Amino acid sequence: MVSAVLVGLACLLAPLGVLTVWAKYGIEDGPRYAATTDPLASDAEVRDAIATAVTNGIMREVHVGQPLQGSVHTFVHDAVRSFTDTKAFHSAWDTANLTAHDAVIRALHGDGDSPVTIDLAPATERLKRQLSDEHVPFAGRIPVAHIEITLLQAEDLTKLRKGFHVLEVTGFWLPGAAVGFALSGILVAVCRRRAVLATGLGTALGAGLLVIAIEVGRRMTLRDLPAGISQPAAGAVYDALTDSLRTVSWLLLAVGLTVALAAWLTGIVMRRRGASAEPDPVTAERPKRVRA
Repeated sequence: MVSAVLVGLACLLAPLGVLTVWAKYGIEDGPRYAATTDPLASDAEVRDAIATAVTNGIMREVHVGQPLQGSVHTFVHDAVRSFTDTKAFHSAWDTANLTAHDAVIRALHGDGDSPVTIDLAPATERLKRQLSDEHVPFAGRIPVAHIEITLLQAEDLTKLRKGFHVLEVTGFWLPGAAVGFALSGILVAVCRRRAVLATGLGTALGAGLLVIAIEVGRRMTLRDLPAGISQPAAGAVYDALTDSLRTVSWLLLAVGLTVALAAWLTGIVMRRRGASAEPDPVTAERPKRVRA
C-alpha cells in the first residue's frame, strides 16, 4: 500500500516537475528566452504579420487616390517585408522581446500595483530611420508617438505573482521529489518488477496528459486572440515558446513506455524460466520399480 501511494505521487509530480522547470529556466531566464524567441525573427508568418501591421500604419498616414491605393499598398508592403530580412530588423526584434520580458519579470518580482507597459516610441523611431535609409516610400511620414502597450493588467498581477512564486519554489525540488518518491516506492514494494511497471505506465500517462494540455492551451490561446492579431504568427510564437516543453514531454512519454515494456518483458522471461525449471509432474509422480 505504501509503495502504491509513493509511486502514484511520483507519477503525479513528474509532469508537474517538467512544467515548473520549463517555466523557471525556459521562460524566466532572460538569455534562454532570448535564444528561444530569436529564430522567430526569421519566421515567415511573423514577418508577414509585422509587415502587414507596419504597412497599415504607413497607409493610414498616406492619402492617395483610389486608383493608386492598391499599387502603393503593395509596393510599401513588399518594401517593409524586405526590411524584415535585414540585420537591423533582427536587432530591433531582439531588443523589443528582451524589453518586454524584463518588464514582466520585474513586475512579477516586485510588489507594485501599476500595470506593466512598454513604450513603442524608441522602436518606432529606429524602424522609421531604417526604412527611410532603405528608401521605403512614405516612411518619413510614420508618426513617432509615445504609444504604450499594456503587457499585464494591474488586477492580474496579484494572482500572477502568487503563481510565479509557486513556480520558483517548486521548480527547485519538485523534479527531485518525483524521482525520490519513485525510487522509494520501488524499494518498499513486495514485487519490485510490478512497481517499476506501474511507475513507467504512470509516468507515460502523465506525460501524455501534458502533451494534450499543451495542444489544448494552443487552441485556447489562438481562439481568445483580439481582433487584428495574426493567428498564424501567434501560433508560431506559442510553438517556439513551448517547443522545449513539448520535446521533454514526448521524451518522458517514451522513457515511461520503455521502462514499462522492459519490466513487462522481464516478467515474461522470469515466468518462462521458472516454468522450465520445474520438474515434469508426470515424471515426478511415476513410482519407482523395486527389484525383488
